[in-house]
Amino acid sequence: MNKIIILIVIAITITKSGYPQGFGYKEQINNDWFFNLGDVQYGGREFLDCRQWTAVNLPHDWSVKQNASPELASCTGFLPGGIGWYRKEVDIPLEKRGNKVYIYFEGVYNNSEVFVNGKWLGKRPNGYVSFMYELTPYIKWGEKNSIAVKVNHSEDADSRWYTGSGIYRDVYLIHANPIHINLWGVTYQTTIENNRTIININTTIDNSIETASIKIIHELVDAKGNQVASSSKNGKATGNSQTDFSQSIKLDSPKLWNIDSPYLYTLNTKVYKGYELIDESSCKVGIRKIEFDPNTGFSLNGKNTKLKGVCIHHDAGVLGSAVPKSVWRHRLEQLKSLGCNAIRTSHNPQATDLYDLCDELGFIVMDEAFDEWEYPKNKWIDGWNKGTPGHQGSFEYFREWNKKDLKDQILRDRNHPSIIMWSIGNEVDYPNDPYTHPILDDEGIGQQHVRGMLKNHPRAERLGEIAKELVATVKEADTSRPVTAALAGAVMSNYTEYPFVLDVVGYNYTENRYDTDHQKYPERILYGSENGHSIQAWYAVKEKPFIFGQFLWTGIDYLGEAGPWPSRGSSAGLLNLAGDIKPRGYFRKSLWSEKPMVYVGSYQQFDNRRARRGNWLSADAPHVWNYDKDAPVKVVCYTNCEEAELLLNGKIIGKRQPYDKETGIIAWDVNYTPGELKVVAFNDGKEVVSDNIFTNTMPAHLKAEVLETKDNELVRQVIVTVLDENGNHVVLADNEVTCRITGGSLMGMESASRNASENYHDNKQRCVNGRMVIYLKKDSTQTPMSVKLSSPLIESISLEIN
Repeated sequence: MNKIIILIVIAITITKSGYPQGFGYKEQINNDWFFNLGDVQYGGREFLDCRQWTAVNLPHDWSVKQNASPELASCTGFLPGGIGWYRKEVDIPLEKRGNKVYIYFEGVYNNSEVFVNGKWLGKRPNGYVSFMYELTPYIKWGEKNSIAVKVNHSEDADSRWYTGSGIYRDVYLIHANPIHINLWGVTYQTTIENNRTIININTTIDNSIETASIKIIHELVDAKGNQVASSSKNGKATGNSQTDFSQSIKLDSPKLWNIDSPYLYTLNTKVYKGYELIDESSCKVGIRKIEFDPNTGFSLNGKNTKLKGVCIHHDAGVLGSAVPKSVWRHRLEQLKSLGCNAIRTSHNPQATDLYDLCDELGFIVMDEAFDEWEYPKNKWIDGWNKGTPGHQGSFEYFREWNKKDLKDQILRDRNHPSIIMWSIGNEVDYPNDPYTHPILDDEGIGQQHVRGMLKNHPRAERLGEIAKELVATVKEADTSRPVTAALAGAVMSNYTEYPFVLDVVGYNYTENRYDTDHQKYPERILYGSENGHSIQAWYAVKEKPFIFGQFLWTGIDYLGEAGPWPSRGSSAGLLNLAGDIKPRGYFRKSLWSEKPMVYVGSYQQFDNRRARRGNWLSADAPHVWNYDKDAPVKVVCYTNCEEAELLLNGKIIGKRQPYDKETGIIAWDVNYTPGELKVVAFNDGKEVVSDNIFTNTMPAHLKAEVLETKDNELVRQVIVTVLDENGNHVVLADNEVTCRITGGSLMGMESASRNASENYHDNKQRCVNGRMVIYLKKDSTQTPMSVKLSSPLIESISLEIN
């Protein structure tokens, strides 16, 4: 019998960005910390004069602000780690005595230890998971209380990409009644029948005093603020224990969450003891049905859907891993404009902001936990796959912490409608890195790896044993979604239990095995969990009904996993580090977008190796029309229309050609003449869309655009573009821009340069491709911020940000 997974799920998001969902009065305590880079003896003691330390606000990533060095590791972008201490004093009002007090960290990288008033609360090695400690036994009521956090990232080459260092996500202080909703304690699932939804809600109540009678009320509110359904239940909260309460809500004609219309309700939960309101919680709700089938792939709300996905890391260039929500919003909106509809969190849980935005914007999410299990992978020091690798990594604490880390990830994120799969690992089966098997003497995987079985390496059979344990952990926390993993070496893993204990199996760069393994394992549900940018990799999804999607490596350029010095990181993205769409992004749009589109680019073929391959067509051609007179130029067009023709200065110089399915590119060979180069695309013989490039004159102006902010932040993004005297974007410009600010501070200037030796935190930066983004932070919501931008031989511009 074919294995079919049908999951009908409700999802809840967090009330506000980063808030620990579930209980109490939450106070963000990001401001006014002191930071010291370097170890401090007894740095967690109660009284310590830290006035000479650096004043910082959170989120804070110290690594990205240090100098890169060729003496460090390429895997993390040649940036240092180290040990750091954070300290802060908080007032706990006397009138709060009798309440519970907690501190919640959304993410600290890594090996954190937390102290309050000199008392050690605990440690958390994993730098990506959220965690909480109770402070109540150690609080001095009505006085100042010291909080100290040690962060030990001294093993700075512990990852294959940039991680950052420090308290790089939000921190909250929580005051709660002794009887309160547990952390991440409201969750639910639904069934949808005959246009009616039954919402089964579970609320976990934490009671640290005697048994008490309580009432729990749930109210479901639509997007306009109207209550559409409710439920009320009386019960007893067992003393000194946690008690689960189950309730149901029925909703007729529900509006479903989907990619094109991500409708979100709000669930308000209130807990009463007698007539006293003792706790409340408010969450976003998305209702949708997900189905997986080995022959027809994935369906959302009964509609067969292909995932057009990308993998992303958690950094944003100059900002490192401390990325504001508004920056993620802009990046996701850029990806959405290309037709992207799915995100893979490679290869670790990310900030709550990201999942909230995916819920809001309509992205499907594959949420991933680990990049390595009990043994280390190779971490490249001198450049990707260059020299001798290092072997620092998270494997050191995997055995002790994997169940706790994985379960906490799922408890925190399980209510997001965007998430449809839990991934327990990425390429942990990479042949000989470290697991091995006799089959490797006969077959490879198509990626670079050491050939042949290595007898001194751990045997691949161990993968199945670990996978069983991880799958069981997932199922304890959530049964509403399938468990998956991204396999690098299915050729090896198929000889183990590993893929057979998964609900859904992802293949990395293994499109050539889709047909073979679909026939050999007919119950296996398959998709591309990591893929290259080739059109053939997309056709392997588009033309095979049993393959439900792909995730490109990558959606956005990222720090780390770099080439030799001074490489800063990977350039595999559809967007660059500044969040701009690259030419390859427009090529991808021609494959993924449903709306008619066209893009024109050009280049000269100086590469003899490529020329020998014949009529080489680039899927990454720049938007440039500046060459020597009469120079031979290849002009290419990316479009999803039926035909296109090329015009120069209003005259047709490239005859109308049909779309080339084999390459996805329409091309012409022309001799350069300055002016306007224009491509016109046609459907049914009618012009539907066009794109043009103008020959640039010398840079003459700066243009600054302040992106609209939809998030409650003081952060502002200013997009700077170099223009010529005709007002056209000068793509080849590399002007140095100086930024001066009053009423705020400069967070960084990101040009998307790949040079690690540049300073991205001073107030001067050279453009790349005639553009950059400047990240600013206002001093307050009331005070305007004035910005002056200047560049040699170009008139300065000023703007005021209100």
